[in-house]
Amino acid sequence: MGRILIACEFSGIVRRAFAARGHDAWSCDLLPAEDRSNKHITGDVRGILDDGWDMLIVAHPPCTRLCNSGVRWLSAPPAGRTLDEMWADLDAGAALFSDLWNAPIDRIAVENPVMHRHAKERIRNYCDPAQTIQPWQFGDGEAKRTCFWLKGLPPLIPTHPVKPTEVVHRVWRMPPGPDRQKERSRFFPGVADAMADQWGDLPMQGDPFERATA
Repeated sequence: MGRILIACEFSGIVRRAFAARGHDAWSCDLLPAEDRSNKHITGDVRGILDDGWDMLIVAHPPCTRLCNSGVRWLSAPPAGRTLDEMWADLDAGAALFSDLWNAPIDRIAVENPVMHRHAKERIRNYCDPAQTIQPWQFGDGEAKRTCFWLKGLPPLIPTHPVKPTEVVHRVWRMPPGPDRQKERSRFFPGVADAMADQWGDLPMQGDPFERATA
């Protein structure tokens, strides 16, 4: 079993999937844990990336300025915002993605929508995503094209590859509101289970204390 860090997750969905399979799984987010778990760290995840994790899964980093759907705001900002603010947000989002993607951890998975070229140019050691999935391929019954950047991990194998007759576009149709961004970042349980089943069975490096004293 390994020490798994789930970054940018307040819901605990991915953390609980790995914990249920015996892993020492922790989540970290700027928001407190929704389930009030004591296996959650509230704060900037970049402060704990060097703590000897076996695997880093970034469940949903802030992507508003990185993804294709938001590129229009870089030339025509929304009401109340300036172009300088939009580009500053982009720089901040790309810096976070870069720090997570280049973390000193052997196995890394970063989830994000399709990126525009301005974001790619700002990410250190950028490479194209290893795969693109849909939640309905894993039994979640929703449509949201999702990319995975993978390091030291194989692509996920769909567990429910047959598209259902009705697919919910929950994220795309979500109305504006104070909780919209929070709800949009909520991870998919079926994908979380696939991660825990397929990646959690890979050989781990062992306890970090054992590695340090070996």
